[in-house]
Amino acid sequence: MAATPWLGLDTSLAIAGGVAAGFVVAWLMARHHRQRAEADARSLVEIARREAEVSKQELLAQAQIEIDRRRAELDREARARELEIEARLREIRAHEESIGDLDDELARREEKIEREQGAVKQAREAVRNLSKNLRLTMEKLAGMNADEVRENLRDQVRQEAQDELRALRKEILERSEREIQDESRRIIVAAMQRLTSKPTNDLTSTIVQLPNDDMKGRIIGREGRNIKCFEAATGTTLLIDESPQMVLISSFDPVRRHIAKTALERLIADGRIHPATIEDFVRLAREETDSIVRASGEETVERLHITGVTPEVASLLGKLKFRFSYTQNVLDHSVEVALLCSMIASELKLDPAVAKRAGLFHDIGKAVDGEYEGSHARIGAELLKRAGEDPVVVNAVAAHHEEVKPESVYAGIVILADTISAIRPGARAESLTSYIERLERLEKLATAIPGVQSAYAIQAGREIRVLVRPDLVSDERAALLARELRHRIEDELQYPSTIKVTVIREQRFVETAT
Repeated sequence: MAATPWLGLDTSLAIAGGVAAGFVVAWLMARHHRQRAEADARSLVEIARREAEVSKQELLAQAQIEIDRRRAELDREARARELEIEARLREIRAHEESIGDLDDELARREEKIEREQGAVKQAREAVRNLSKNLRLTMEKLAGMNADEVRENLRDQVRQEAQDELRALRKEILERSEREIQDESRRIIVAAMQRLTSKPTNDLTSTIVQLPNDDMKGRIIGREGRNIKCFEAATGTTLLIDESPQMVLISSFDPVRRHIAKTALERLIADGRIHPATIEDFVRLAREETDSIVRASGEETVERLHITGVTPEVASLLGKLKFRFSYTQNVLDHSVEVALLCSMIASELKLDPAVAKRAGLFHDIGKAVDGEYEGSHARIGAELLKRAGEDPVVVNAVAAHHEEVKPESVYAGIVILADTISAIRPGARAESLTSYIERLERLEKLATAIPGVQSAYAIQAGREIRVLVRPDLVSDERAALLARELRHRIEDELQYPSTIKVTVIREQRFVETAT
Protein backbone atom coordinates (compact mmCIF):
# COMPACT_ATOMS: atom_id res chain seq x y z
CA MET A 1 0.00 0.00 0.00
CA ALA A 2 2.96 2.21 0.60
CA ALA A 3 4.07 1.97 -3.06
CA THR A 4 0.95 3.52 -4.45
CA PRO A 5 1.93 7.20 -4.20
CA TRP A 6 5.15 6.56 -6.05
CA LEU A 7 3.29 4.77 -8.71
CA GLY A 8 1.05 7.78 -9.14
CA LEU A 9 4.05 10.07 -9.30
CA ASP A 10 5.72 7.95 -11.98
CA THR A 11 2.55 7.93 -13.95
CA SER A 12 2.27 11.69 -13.70
CA LEU A 13 5.87 12.08 -14.80
CA ALA A 14 5.31 9.71 -17.68
CA ILE A 15 2.24 11.59 -18.76
CA ALA A 16 4.08 14.90 -18.48
CA GLY A 17 7.01 13.51 -20.48
CA GLY A 18 4.61 12.22 -23.13
CA VAL A 19 2.93 15.60 -23.31
CA ALA A 20 6.30 17.31 -23.61
CA ALA A 21 7.43 14.90 -26.26
CA GLY A 22 4.16 15.37 -28.12
CA PHE A 23 4.57 19.12 -27.88
CA VAL A 24 8.11 18.90 -29.21
CA VAL A 25 6.99 16.63 -32.01
CA ALA A 26 4.09 18.94 -32.80
CA TRP A 27 6.41 21.95 -32.71
CA LEU A 28 8.90 20.21 -34.98
CA MET A 29 6.14 19.22 -37.38
CA ALA A 30 4.72 22.75 -37.32
CA ARG A 31 8.17 24.20 -38.04
CA HIS A 32 8.65 21.67 -40.83
CA HIS A 33 5.29 22.60 -42.34
CA ARG A 34 6.11 26.30 -41.96
CA GLN A 35 9.48 25.90 -43.67
CA ARG A 36 7.85 23.86 -46.38
CA ALA A 37 5.13 26.51 -46.78
CA GLU A 38 7.78 29.23 -46.97
CA ALA A 39 9.67 27.25 -49.61
CA ASP A 40 6.43 26.75 -51.57
CA ALA A 41 5.69 30.46 -51.24
CA ARG A 42 9.16 31.39 -52.49
CA SER A 43 8.74 28.97 -55.38
CA LEU A 44 5.37 30.45 -56.20
CA VAL A 45 6.81 33.97 -55.99
CA GLU A 46 9.69 32.99 -58.29
CA ILE A 47 7.29 31.36 -60.74
CA ALA A 48 5.05 34.45 -60.62
CA ARG A 49 8.08 36.68 -61.16
CA ARG A 50 9.22 34.63 -64.15
CA GLU A 51 5.73 34.63 -65.61
CA ALA A 52 5.55 38.40 -65.10
CA GLU A 53 8.94 38.80 -66.83
CA VAL A 54 7.78 36.66 -69.77
CA SER A 55 4.55 38.65 -69.96
CA LYS A 56 6.54 41.87 -69.86
CA GLN A 57 8.79 40.69 -72.70
CA GLU A 58 5.75 39.64 -74.73
CA LEU A 59 4.09 42.99 -74.12
CA LEU A 60 7.30 44.81 -75.07
CA ALA A 61 7.59 42.74 -78.24
CA GLN A 62 3.95 43.42 -79.13
CA ALA A 63 4.45 47.11 -78.39
CA GLN A 64 7.58 47.19 -80.59
CA ILE A 65 5.66 45.46 -83.41
CA GLU A 66 2.85 47.98 -83.05
CA ILE A 67 5.36 50.86 -83.04
CA ASP A 68 7.05 49.50 -86.18
CA ARG A 69 3.67 49.10 -87.85
CA ARG A 70 2.63 52.62 -86.92
CA ARG A 71 5.99 53.97 -88.08
CA ALA A 72 5.61 52.17 -91.43
CA GLU A 73 2.09 53.57 -91.82
CA LEU A 74 3.35 57.09 -91.05
CA ASP A 75 6.20 56.64 -93.55
CA ARG A 76 3.74 55.51 -96.22
CA GLU A 77 1.44 58.43 -95.45
CA ALA A 78 4.37 60.87 -95.60
CA ARG A 79 5.50 59.40 -98.92
CA ALA A 80 1.96 59.63 -100.29
CA ARG A 81 1.78 63.25 -99.19
CA GLU A 82 5.12 63.99 -100.84
CA LEU A 83 3.90 62.41 -104.08
CA GLU A 84 0.68 64.40 -103.87
CA ILE A 85 2.64 67.63 -103.29
CA GLU A 86 4.90 66.87 -106.25
CA ALA A 87 1.86 66.16 -108.44
CA ARG A 88 0.25 69.41 -107.40
CA LEU A 89 3.52 71.21 -108.01
CA ARG A 90 3.63 69.82 -111.55
CA GLU A 91 0.04 70.97 -112.08
CA ILE A 92 0.97 74.45 -110.82
CA ARG A 93 3.91 74.55 -113.21
CA ALA A 94 1.69 73.50 -116.09
CA HIS A 95 -0.83 76.22 -115.23
CA GLU A 96 1.96 78.79 -114.98
CA GLU A 97 3.28 77.78 -118.37
CA SER A 98 -0.23 78.01 -119.85
CA ILE A 99 -0.63 81.50 -118.39
CA GLY A 100 2.77 82.43 -119.79
CA ASP A 101 1.75 81.19 -123.24
CA LEU A 102 -1.41 83.29 -123.06
CA ASP A 103 0.65 86.31 -122.04
CA ASP A 104 3.00 85.74 -124.96
CA GLU A 105 0.05 85.43 -127.34
CA LEU A 106 -1.40 88.69 -125.98
CA ALA A 107 1.97 90.41 -126.38
CA ARG A 108 2.21 89.18 -129.98
CA ARG A 109 -1.28 90.48 -130.74
CA GLU A 110 -0.41 93.85 -129.22
CA GLU A 111 2.72 94.01 -131.35
CA LYS A 112 0.69 93.12 -134.44
CA ILE A 113 -1.83 95.88 -133.68
CA GLU A 114 1.01 98.35 -133.16
CA ARG A 115 2.56 97.32 -136.48
CA GLU A 116 -0.79 97.72 -138.25
CA GLN A 117 -1.29 101.14 -136.69
CA GLY A 118 2.21 102.09 -137.80
CA ALA A 119 1.42 100.88 -141.32
CA VAL A 120 -1.78 102.98 -141.36
CA LYS A 121 0.17 106.03 -140.23
CA GLN A 122 2.79 105.42 -142.93
CA ALA A 123 0.05 105.06 -145.55
CA ARG A 124 -1.52 108.33 -144.49
CA GLU A 125 1.85 110.04 -144.56
CA ALA A 126 2.52 108.57 -148.01
CA VAL A 127 -0.81 109.93 -149.30
CA ARG A 128 -0.02 113.38 -147.94
CA ASN A 129 3.45 113.28 -149.49
CA LEU A 130 2.01 112.09 -152.78
CA SER A 131 -0.50 114.97 -152.82
CA LYS A 132 2.26 117.42 -151.99
CA ASN A 133 4.55 116.00 -154.67
CA LEU A 134 1.72 116.10 -157.22
CA ARG A 135 1.11 119.76 -156.50
CA LEU A 136 4.82 120.56 -156.84
CA THR A 137 4.99 118.55 -160.06
CA MET A 138 2.11 120.45 -161.56
CA GLU A 139 3.78 123.71 -160.63
CA LYS A 140 7.01 122.58 -162.32
CA LEU A 141 5.22 121.36 -165.44
CA ALA A 142 3.70 124.76 -165.95
CA GLY A 143 7.15 126.25 -166.79
CA MET A 144 8.67 123.30 -168.82
CA ASN A 145 8.66 122.28 -172.48
CA ALA A 146 7.73 118.80 -173.80
CA ASP A 147 11.25 117.31 -173.63
CA GLU A 148 11.80 118.50 -170.08
CA VAL A 149 8.42 117.11 -169.04
CA ARG A 150 9.22 113.68 -170.57
CA GLU A 151 12.63 113.55 -168.86
CA ASN A 152 11.16 114.52 -165.53
CA LEU A 153 8.42 111.89 -165.80
CA ARG A 154 11.01 109.26 -166.78
CA ASP A 155 13.05 110.03 -163.66
CA GLN A 156 9.99 109.85 -161.43
CA VAL A 157 8.88 106.54 -162.92
CA ARG A 158 12.36 105.10 -162.47
CA GLN A 159 12.49 106.24 -158.84
CA GLU A 160 9.02 104.85 -158.10
CA ALA A 161 9.95 101.54 -159.75
CA GLN A 162 13.09 101.24 -157.63
CA ASP A 163 11.10 101.99 -154.45
CA GLU A 164 8.48 99.40 -155.35
CA LEU A 165 11.21 96.86 -156.16
CA ARG A 166 12.87 97.37 -152.77
CA ALA A 167 9.52 97.10 -150.99
CA LEU A 168 8.67 93.95 -152.94
CA ARG A 169 12.06 92.39 -152.15
CA LYS A 170 11.61 93.20 -148.43
CA GLU A 171 8.10 91.74 -148.42
CA ILE A 172 9.28 88.54 -150.13
CA LEU A 173 12.17 88.11 -147.66
CA GLU A 174 9.97 88.74 -144.63
CA ARG A 175 7.32 86.37 -145.94
CA SER A 176 9.91 83.66 -146.62
CA GLU A 177 11.39 84.02 -143.15
CA ARG A 178 7.92 83.92 -141.59
CA GLU A 179 6.98 80.85 -143.60
CA ILE A 180 10.21 79.12 -142.57
CA GLN A 181 9.55 79.91 -138.90
CA ASP A 182 5.96 78.68 -139.14
CA GLU A 183 7.07 75.47 -140.88
CA SER A 184 9.82 74.81 -138.33
CA ARG A 185 7.38 75.43 -135.48
CA ARG A 186 4.90 73.04 -137.06
CA ILE A 187 7.55 70.33 -137.45
CA ILE A 188 8.76 70.66 -133.85
CA VAL A 189 5.23 70.61 -132.41
CA ALA A 190 4.28 67.62 -134.57
CA ALA A 191 7.36 65.68 -133.42
CA MET A 192 6.73 66.51 -129.74
CA GLN A 193 3.07 65.52 -129.99
CA ARG A 194 3.95 62.17 -131.54
CA LEU A 195 6.42 61.29 -128.77
CA THR A 196 5.19 60.08 -125.39
CA SER A 197 7.76 59.94 -122.59
CA LYS A 198 7.85 59.54 -118.86
CA PRO A 199 7.61 62.91 -117.06
CA THR A 200 10.34 62.17 -114.52
CA ASN A 201 12.87 59.49 -113.70
CA ASP A 202 14.02 58.45 -110.27
CA LEU A 203 17.64 57.94 -109.40
CA THR A 204 18.75 54.42 -108.46
CA SER A 205 18.97 54.10 -104.71
CA THR A 206 22.40 53.74 -103.13
CA ILE A 207 20.95 52.98 -99.68
CA VAL A 208 20.84 49.37 -98.47
CA GLN A 209 18.44 48.48 -95.68
CA LEU A 210 19.65 46.12 -92.93
CA PRO A 211 17.49 43.64 -91.00
CA ASN A 212 18.95 44.86 -87.69
CA ASP A 213 21.76 47.00 -86.31
CA ASP A 214 23.82 43.93 -85.41
CA MET A 215 24.39 43.42 -89.13
CA LYS A 216 26.54 46.58 -89.18
CA GLY A 217 29.10 44.90 -86.96
CA ARG A 218 29.15 41.82 -89.18
CA ILE A 219 29.65 43.98 -92.26
CA ILE A 220 32.54 45.79 -90.60
CA GLY A 221 34.12 42.55 -89.35
CA ARG A 222 36.95 42.01 -86.93
CA GLU A 223 39.31 44.99 -87.11
CA GLY A 224 37.38 46.16 -90.18
CA ARG A 225 38.60 43.40 -92.48
CA ASN A 226 35.17 42.70 -94.05
CA ILE A 227 34.41 46.31 -94.97
CA LYS A 228 37.95 46.83 -96.27
CA CYS A 229 37.65 43.73 -98.45
CA PHE A 230 34.25 44.85 -99.76
CA GLU A 231 35.46 48.37 -100.61
CA ALA A 232 38.57 47.03 -102.33
CA ALA A 233 36.55 44.51 -104.37
CA THR A 234 33.83 46.98 -105.50
CA GLY A 235 35.79 50.23 -105.70
CA THR A 236 33.17 52.00 -103.56
CA THR A 237 32.96 53.40 -100.04
CA LEU A 238 30.55 52.14 -97.38
CA LEU A 239 29.28 54.85 -95.04
CA ILE A 240 28.05 53.37 -91.77
CA ASP A 241 26.81 56.04 -89.36
CA GLU A 242 24.23 56.31 -86.58
CA SER A 243 21.30 55.86 -88.97
CA PRO A 244 19.32 52.80 -87.84
CA GLN A 245 19.35 49.73 -90.09
CA MET A 246 20.88 51.56 -93.04
CA VAL A 247 24.16 51.57 -95.01
CA LEU A 248 25.04 54.14 -97.68
CA ILE A 249 27.14 53.18 -100.72
CA SER A 250 29.20 56.07 -102.11
CA SER A 251 30.95 56.15 -105.49
CA PHE A 252 31.14 58.46 -108.51
CA ASP A 253 30.70 55.47 -110.83
CA PRO A 254 27.01 54.40 -110.96
CA VAL A 255 27.92 50.97 -112.37
CA ARG A 256 30.17 50.29 -109.36
CA ARG A 257 27.40 51.48 -107.04
CA HIS A 258 24.97 49.03 -108.64
CA ILE A 259 27.46 46.15 -108.32
CA ALA A 260 28.14 47.01 -104.68
CA LYS A 261 24.42 47.34 -103.90
CA THR A 262 23.60 43.98 -105.49
CA ALA A 263 26.49 42.19 -103.78
CA LEU A 264 25.75 43.68 -100.34
CA GLU A 265 22.05 42.80 -100.51
CA ARG A 266 22.90 39.20 -101.36
CA LEU A 267 25.52 39.02 -98.60
CA ILE A 268 22.97 40.23 -96.07
CA ALA A 269 20.41 37.71 -97.30
CA ASP A 270 22.97 34.88 -97.19
CA GLY A 271 24.30 35.84 -93.75
CA ARG A 272 27.85 34.55 -94.36
CA ILE A 273 29.97 37.69 -94.42
CA HIS A 274 33.71 37.16 -94.64
CA PRO A 275 36.37 38.01 -97.25
CA ALA A 276 35.97 34.80 -99.27
CA THR A 277 32.17 35.11 -99.68
CA ILE A 278 32.50 38.85 -100.30
CA GLU A 279 34.75 38.28 -103.30
CA ASP A 280 32.44 35.55 -104.64
CA PHE A 281 29.29 37.67 -104.36
CA VAL A 282 31.01 40.74 -105.84
CA ARG A 283 32.18 38.66 -108.80
CA LEU A 284 28.67 37.31 -109.35
CA ALA A 285 27.18 40.82 -109.07
CA ARG A 286 29.74 42.16 -111.58
CA GLU A 287 28.92 39.39 -114.04
CA GLU A 288 25.19 40.03 -113.63
CA THR A 289 25.67 43.79 -114.11
CA ASP A 290 27.73 43.21 -117.26
CA SER A 291 24.93 41.03 -118.58
CA ILE A 292 22.37 43.74 -117.78
CA VAL A 293 24.54 46.36 -119.54
CA ARG A 294 24.92 44.23 -122.68
CA ALA A 295 21.24 43.28 -122.69
CA SER A 296 20.14 46.91 -122.25
CA GLY A 297 22.34 48.10 -125.10
CA GLU A 298 21.24 45.32 -127.45
CA GLU A 299 17.59 45.78 -126.51
CA THR A 300 17.79 49.54 -127.20
CA VAL A 301 19.42 49.01 -130.58
CA GLU A 302 16.88 46.34 -131.51
CA ARG A 303 13.94 48.45 -130.33
CA LEU A 304 15.01 51.39 -132.51
CA HIS A 305 15.78 49.07 -135.49
CA ILE A 306 19.36 50.29 -135.81
CA THR A 307 21.75 47.92 -137.58
CA GLY A 308 25.52 47.62 -137.82
CA VAL A 309 26.24 48.52 -134.18
CA THR A 310 29.41 46.94 -132.77
CA PRO A 311 29.23 45.07 -129.42
CA GLU A 312 31.50 47.70 -127.83
CA VAL A 313 29.16 50.55 -128.80
CA ALA A 314 26.10 48.56 -127.66
CA SER A 315 27.78 47.89 -124.30
CA LEU A 316 28.50 51.62 -123.87
CA LEU A 317 24.84 52.33 -124.62
CA GLY A 318 23.86 49.86 -121.90
CA LYS A 319 26.04 51.67 -119.36
CA LEU A 320 23.94 54.80 -119.90
CA LYS A 321 21.12 52.93 -118.13
CA PHE A 322 22.92 53.61 -114.84
CA ARG A 323 23.72 57.29 -115.51
CA PHE A 324 21.50 60.28 -114.73
CA SER A 325 21.66 63.96 -115.63
CA TYR A 326 19.54 66.22 -113.41
CA THR A 327 17.48 63.11 -112.46
CA GLN A 328 16.91 62.34 -116.17
CA ASN A 329 18.05 58.85 -117.15
CA VAL A 330 20.66 59.26 -119.92
CA LEU A 331 19.63 56.11 -121.83
CA ASP A 332 15.96 57.12 -121.84
CA HIS A 333 17.03 60.63 -122.86
CA SER A 334 19.12 59.21 -125.74
CA VAL A 335 16.20 57.10 -126.98
CA GLU A 336 13.92 60.12 -126.79
CA VAL A 337 16.38 62.27 -128.74
CA ALA A 338 16.73 59.50 -131.35
CA LEU A 339 12.96 59.35 -131.88
CA LEU A 340 12.69 63.15 -132.08
CA CYS A 341 15.52 63.27 -134.62
CA SER A 342 13.83 60.62 -136.73
CA MET A 343 10.50 62.46 -136.72
CA ILE A 344 12.03 65.86 -137.53
CA ALA A 345 14.14 64.36 -140.34
CA SER A 346 11.05 62.69 -141.80
CA GLU A 347 9.20 66.01 -141.82
CA LEU A 348 12.17 67.62 -143.59
CA LYS A 349 12.32 64.82 -146.21
CA LEU A 350 15.74 63.71 -144.91
CA ASP A 351 17.02 60.23 -144.01
CA PRO A 352 15.41 59.36 -140.64
CA ALA A 353 17.78 56.42 -140.07
CA VAL A 354 20.87 58.66 -140.05
CA ALA A 355 19.17 61.20 -137.79
CA LYS A 356 17.98 58.46 -135.40
CA ARG A 357 21.48 56.98 -135.24
CA ALA A 358 23.07 60.34 -134.46
CA GLY A 359 20.44 61.09 -131.78
CA LEU A 360 20.92 57.73 -130.07
CA PHE A 361 24.73 58.04 -129.95
CA HIS A 362 24.93 61.75 -129.06
CA ASP A 363 25.61 61.17 -125.30
CA ILE A 364 27.57 57.91 -125.59
CA GLY A 365 30.68 59.69 -124.33
CA LYS A 366 29.09 59.87 -120.86
CA ALA A 367 29.50 56.09 -120.54
CA VAL A 368 33.28 56.24 -120.96
CA ASP A 369 35.50 55.99 -117.89
CA GLY A 370 37.19 59.06 -116.49
CA GLU A 371 40.67 58.37 -117.84
CA TYR A 372 39.71 59.91 -121.20
CA GLU A 373 40.22 63.66 -121.45
CA GLY A 374 37.82 66.08 -123.08
CA SER A 375 34.07 66.66 -123.17
CA HIS A 376 31.66 63.77 -123.58
CA ALA A 377 30.72 65.03 -127.05
CA ARG A 378 34.31 64.88 -128.35
CA ILE A 379 35.02 61.56 -126.59
CA GLY A 380 31.86 59.99 -128.00
CA ALA A 381 32.65 61.22 -131.51
CA GLU A 382 36.18 59.81 -131.32
CA LEU A 383 34.90 56.40 -130.17
CA LEU A 384 32.30 56.30 -132.94
CA LYS A 385 34.93 57.27 -135.48
CA ARG A 386 37.15 54.38 -134.38
CA ALA A 387 34.11 52.08 -134.56
CA GLY A 388 33.65 52.97 -138.25
CA GLU A 389 30.53 55.14 -137.95
CA ASP A 390 29.35 57.44 -140.74
CA PRO A 391 31.21 60.80 -140.69
CA VAL A 392 27.86 62.59 -140.68
CA VAL A 393 26.91 60.81 -137.45
CA VAL A 394 30.34 61.46 -135.93
CA ASN A 395 30.11 65.19 -136.67
CA ALA A 396 26.55 65.39 -135.33
CA VAL A 397 27.67 63.80 -132.03
CA ALA A 398 30.71 66.06 -131.74
CA ALA A 399 28.69 69.21 -132.52
CA HIS A 400 25.59 68.61 -130.41
CA HIS A 401 26.88 71.08 -127.77
CA GLU A 402 28.28 73.37 -130.51
CA GLU A 403 31.87 72.67 -129.50
CA VAL A 404 32.55 71.67 -133.09
CA LYS A 405 31.19 73.39 -136.20
CA PRO A 406 28.17 71.49 -137.62
CA GLU A 407 28.87 70.11 -141.08
CA SER A 408 25.37 68.91 -141.97
CA VAL A 409 21.73 69.59 -141.18
CA TYR A 410 21.68 66.37 -139.11
CA ALA A 411 23.89 68.07 -136.50
CA GLY A 412 21.35 70.87 -136.20
CA ILE A 413 18.55 68.31 -135.80
CA VAL A 414 20.44 66.59 -132.95
CA ILE A 415 21.04 69.96 -131.23
CA LEU A 416 17.35 70.79 -131.51
CA ALA A 417 16.12 67.36 -130.33
CA ASP A 418 18.58 67.33 -127.40
CA THR A 419 17.31 70.73 -126.27
CA ILE A 420 13.66 69.69 -126.58
CA SER A 421 14.21 66.51 -124.56
CA ALA A 422 16.10 68.37 -121.82
CA ILE A 423 13.80 71.37 -121.31
CA ARG A 424 10.38 69.85 -121.87
CA PRO A 425 8.15 70.11 -118.77
CA GLY A 426 8.80 67.28 -116.32
CA ALA A 427 11.96 66.00 -118.02
CA ARG A 428 14.30 67.06 -115.25
CA ALA A 429 12.78 67.08 -111.82
CA GLU A 430 13.92 69.03 -108.80
CA SER A 431 12.81 68.91 -105.19
CA LEU A 432 10.17 71.26 -103.87
CA THR A 433 12.66 72.89 -101.52
CA SER A 434 15.24 73.66 -104.20
CA TYR A 435 12.50 74.87 -106.57
CA ILE A 436 11.14 77.34 -104.00
CA GLU A 437 14.65 78.49 -103.05
CA ARG A 438 15.49 79.15 -106.71
CA LEU A 439 12.33 81.24 -107.21
CA GLU A 440 12.97 83.19 -103.99
CA ARG A 441 16.57 83.93 -104.98
CA LEU A 442 15.40 85.06 -108.41
CA GLU A 443 12.88 87.47 -106.91
CA LYS A 444 15.37 88.74 -104.30
CA LEU A 445 17.90 89.54 -107.04
CA ALA A 446 15.30 91.74 -108.70
CA THR A 447 14.00 93.47 -105.57
CA ALA A 448 17.56 94.29 -104.47
CA ILE A 449 17.90 96.75 -107.38
CA PRO A 450 16.98 100.36 -106.43
CA GLY A 451 13.68 101.51 -107.93
CA VAL A 452 12.09 98.04 -108.09
CA GLN A 453 8.67 97.95 -106.48
CA SER A 454 7.98 94.20 -106.71
CA ALA A 455 9.07 91.11 -108.67
CA TYR A 456 7.27 87.88 -109.56
CA ALA A 457 8.81 84.66 -110.88
CA ILE A 458 6.41 82.85 -113.23
CA GLN A 459 6.42 79.93 -115.68
CA ALA A 460 8.26 77.68 -113.20
CA GLY A 461 11.06 80.21 -112.88
CA ARG A 462 11.62 80.64 -116.63
CA GLU A 463 10.40 84.26 -116.56
CA ILE A 464 10.53 87.09 -114.05
CA ARG A 465 8.37 90.18 -114.24
CA VAL A 466 9.61 93.28 -112.46
CA LEU A 467 7.41 96.25 -111.56
CA VAL A 468 9.35 99.50 -111.09
CA ARG A 469 8.32 102.80 -109.52
CA PRO A 470 7.60 105.25 -112.35
CA ASP A 471 8.58 108.26 -110.24
CA LEU A 472 12.09 106.84 -109.70
CA VAL A 473 12.74 104.89 -112.91
CA SER A 474 12.43 106.40 -116.38
CA ASP A 475 11.89 104.47 -119.61
CA GLU A 476 15.61 104.58 -120.43
CA ARG A 477 16.50 103.48 -116.90
CA ALA A 478 13.97 100.60 -117.15
CA ALA A 479 15.78 99.24 -120.22
CA LEU A 480 19.12 99.47 -118.42
CA LEU A 481 17.57 97.82 -115.34
CA ALA A 482 16.42 94.82 -117.41
CA ARG A 483 19.95 94.41 -118.79
CA GLU A 484 21.46 94.75 -115.30
CA LEU A 485 19.12 92.10 -113.89
CA ARG A 486 19.98 89.75 -116.76
CA HIS A 487 23.70 90.05 -115.96
CA ARG A 488 23.06 89.42 -112.25
CA ILE A 489 21.05 86.28 -113.01
CA GLU A 490 23.77 84.97 -115.33
CA ASP A 491 26.51 85.63 -112.75
CA GLU A 492 24.81 84.52 -109.51
CA LEU A 493 22.28 81.81 -110.38
CA GLN A 494 22.43 78.31 -111.82
CA TYR A 495 19.31 77.52 -113.79
CA PRO A 496 18.14 75.22 -116.60
CA SER A 497 17.38 76.63 -120.07
CA THR A 498 16.73 80.41 -120.19
CA ILE A 499 15.05 83.06 -118.04
CA LYS A 500 13.09 85.87 -119.65
CA VAL A 501 13.30 89.27 -117.90
CA THR A 502 10.35 91.66 -118.31
CA VAL A 503 10.47 95.13 -116.73
CA ILE A 504 7.11 96.95 -116.46
CA ARG A 505 6.88 100.70 -115.87
CA GLU A 506 3.31 101.89 -115.52
CA GLN A 507 1.65 105.12 -114.39
CA ARG A 508 -1.99 105.21 -113.40
CA PHE A 509 -4.13 108.29 -112.81
CA VAL A 510 -7.43 107.57 -111.08
CA GLU A 511 -10.22 110.04 -110.37
CA THR A 512 -13.60 109.33 -108.83
CA ALA A 513 -16.64 111.34 -109.86
CA THR A 514 -19.35 111.77 -107.24
